[in-house]
Amino acid sequence: MTEPRNTLWIRRFQPRPTARVRLVCLPHAGGSATFFAGLPALLDPEVEVLAVQYPGRQDRRGEPFVESLDHLARAVADELLPWADRPLALFGHSLGAVLGFEVARSLTAAGHVPAALFVSGRRAPSRQRREYAHALDDDGLLREIRTLSGTDDRVLADEELLRMVLPAVRADYRIVENYRYTPGPPLDCPLTVFTGADDPKVSADEAEAWREHTTDAFDLVTLSGGHFFLTAHQERLAEVITKGLTPFLARR
Repeated sequence: MTEPRNTLWIRRFQPRPTARVRLVCLPHAGGSATFFAGLPALLDPEVEVLAVQYPGRQDRRGEPFVESLDHLARAVADELLPWADRPLALFGHSLGAVLGFEVARSLTAAGHVPAALFVSGRRAPSRQRREYAHALDDDGLLREIRTLSGTDDRVLADEELLRMVLPAVRADYRIVENYRYTPGPPLDCPLTVFTGADDPKVSADEAEAWREHTTDAFDLVTLSGGHFFLTAHQERLAEVITKGLTPFLARR
């Protein structure tokens, strides 16, 4: 079968064209596909990683930012359909978590139920908070970024790099903070939630509430750390993801 055409949306850092399952990775607010460049080496060789590059950053810097999370979810789902010739699993952190949920809904509606959904650093879609970080001035937004420790300190110290990063961060915060969950049927795929024990963005109850969003198996994995706990637990993350995809990895 002819491989899907690579587009500006999809990055394959370690192509594995014969892999049995594909893991689609969705970055956090202000993040890019390169955040997941090291993940393929930690996963089973039968898992191919597809990292999504949002408009408005790195080599897509000249493109306009997406106006809503719903629009972004539909665009990502459309880009993934050509890759659905084999099972697709989804993994997203923070903004990427709720985006992954909405992409999973779109794929399901298109007849492609995901193999699994893995989310981290985000409360369940049905649990709302009022957030306005996107409306802060630049100094306020920088304080928010530093508090969450999600941006390389070298970037925070470089004024030119900051000018490049802040617009993407603000645009992503805007779409996730304006997102409102539309009630609907739960997903029909396994759902695994990763959360940081000290994450100010997600309480234990808000993480547990993801259970409501699937009729299939549910697992909650709590790890030490704050909002970006996953950077210190990459091996554990990969281990849990591989275990969750085991049904798709066994050779026939």
